[in-house]
Amino acid sequence: MKRVGIIGTGSYLPEKVLSNFDLEKILDTSDEWITTRTGVRERRVARDDEASSDLARVASERALETAGLAPEEIELIVLATVTPDTQCPSGANWLEAKLGAVNAVSFDITAACTGFIFALSVARQYIQSGIYHNALVVASEVMTRTLDWTDRQTCILWGDGAGAAVITEVDGDRGVLSTHIHTDGASGETLLMPGGGSKTTPISYQSVDEKLHFLDMIGANLSFKVAVKRFTEACEEALSHNGHTMDEVKVIIPHQANLRILQGMAKQLGISMDKVYVTIHKYGNISSATVPIALDEAVRDGTIQPGDLVLLTAFGGGYTWGSALIRW
Repeated sequence: MKRVGIIGTGSYLPEKVLSNFDLEKILDTSDEWITTRTGVRERRVARDDEASSDLARVASERALETAGLAPEEIELIVLATVTPDTQCPSGANWLEAKLGAVNAVSFDITAACTGFIFALSVARQYIQSGIYHNALVVASEVMTRTLDWTDRQTCILWGDGAGAAVITEVDGDRGVLSTHIHTDGASGETLLMPGGGSKTTPISYQSVDEKLHFLDMIGANLSFKVAVKRFTEACEEALSHNGHTMDEVKVIIPHQANLRILQGMAKQLGISMDKVYVTIHKYGNISSATVPIALDEAVRDGTIQPGDLVLLTAFGGGYTWGSALIRW
């Protein structure tokens, strides 16, 4: 079977920084309260004129530059997002146009915070089958536009940003060794935006007044316990499938859900947090984009070197969870 690898990464974070001290001015909260419960100290906020495809464009251009490819050489774009520019057309469609990727077919994947791993899994199989040769896998979110800024339980967590990776067929023993994705559809109501879909009435004064278009988190304590369990299982599944051990892994790049969840995962895996790459203190939870943003940072700051074994893992609403094991 063809080996598929990542040959370029890129990311983009909006310039505006919203700190916990800024939130103290509008919410009944404090920097200590937020940091203790989530690990978040600040997050980025997109400009009013920035949509998900705009963030994705910059991240994608940086990934293409690193890969040494032009937009015209990309044949497939898979965008993971829960905050596309429009319901129709897809966010990937807008991204394709803004990049000038005239030879690409594009579509979105919605898998909440596990979206990047889902997108990587799909794009990898297209290349393995020989249908396409060069693919762009992107995750981009403008989560701050889904928030009720009067709800201190939820609005403190989220931020905006995008990450991207260029994948293609590679030689040798490098590349994506495996991807594993899972869902539990019975748990969909634990994290959702109830308005705007066919389940509810069209957008109306009533739906806005009832705050149906904001992100809603239900059963946070249950989600915490499930998240630690699924994060741990996803890591163990990837290693077992490939005959590797945690000792061989250089770094784990997890979805930045909550620092306490990541600490719980590390404890269950029996590893030090030194092996877990953490960005949540700087950027908050950016849903599907946290994994590729952290991956790009780890590559650029030298944490990841050629030959290293890198483990990506995520858990999100739905529930969704998964992993990817990569020989860099």
